Amino acid sequence: MALSPRIRILLFLMRFRKQVDFTKVTAAQFRADNKKAIKELKALAQYPHENLFQIRDETIKVSGEGAIVLRIYKPIEGSTLPLLLYFHGGGFVVGDLESHDSTCRRLAKQNKCVVVAVDYRLAPENPFPIPCEDCYAALEWAVKNASSLGVNPTQVAVMGDSAGGNLATVVAMMARDKDGPKICCQVLIYPTTDATLSADSINKLATGYVLTREMMQWFVHHYCGNETDLKQQYLSPLFAENLKSLPPALIVTAEFDPLKGEGEAYAKKLKENGNQVVFKEYAGMIHVFFQMPKYLPEARMAEVQVSSFLQQYLFSKSA
Repeated sequence: MALSPRIRILLFLMRFRKQVDFTKVTAAQFRADNKKAIKELKALAQYPHENLFQIRDETIKVSGEGAIVLRIYKPIEGSTLPLLLYFHGGGFVVGDLESHDSTCRRLAKQNKCVVVAVDYRLAPENPFPIPCEDCYAALEWAVKNASSLGVNPTQVAVMGDSAGGNLATVVAMMARDKDGPKICCQVLIYPTTDATLSADSINKLATGYVLTREMMQWFVHHYCGNETDLKQQYLSPLFAENLKSLPPALIVTAEFDPLKGEGEAYAKKLKENGNQVVFKEYAGMIHVFFQMPKYLPEARMAEVQVSSFLQQYLFSKSA
């Protein structure tokens, strides 16, 4: 199919932004540029903030004497609600609580669940596997503190977009491998699952669609360095030898996203290993489309699909 007309307009407008030179840009410089781009995107494509009963930040200790911040979104007063942990995208190098604040507010309000957004430590200052360990620590903390959060510890889901989608499924794998908290389901929005960048879609859609092959190579270098085995299971879950006994998965991809190939391949491999999988590629869409519900009907359709999936696999579970 063809690009959505609305996406064509967006890409046309983006041509006037200064292009990043990934042979020279530092992580700090790209983070600053990314924050400006997100501010522009929010003005165009995201609804005003949803009002919730409570939003608060909590600092927790993690490995290496470190600490991370969790942002807790509670949509209504009282009640014991399901828990959704959200891991933001950004190639493991950019992104934070603010970049995905609107998304988390909408998820909490639409699904009447407590959303815990995880501000995991970023590469290259904190390379693989530190972000994975931070996110798993957040899961353990949230389940341990279920009572104070007002959540049911038997109703837990993980979700993320792009790099956050990688972290969500890796946390599900770690929970299985460590006999940790039970996860009811996982929602992966255009996840990265192959750090070798070997999917055909990466070459076919290498430039012109926001996320580029050059940018992805830059992300991988900053996250992994030069000595890391790129096929480690917690880095590239597509290459994991054991993908059995994982939570039901919803995997969303976009037709013009370089990551679509590895998302589809991961969905197929999860199915082959006996897991329940719902897979959907949104026609005419690009990477980051899920963050544009005000501008794109397809983003609103994806939100409905996420809600339906959570209703089936998260809300149906109880203590």
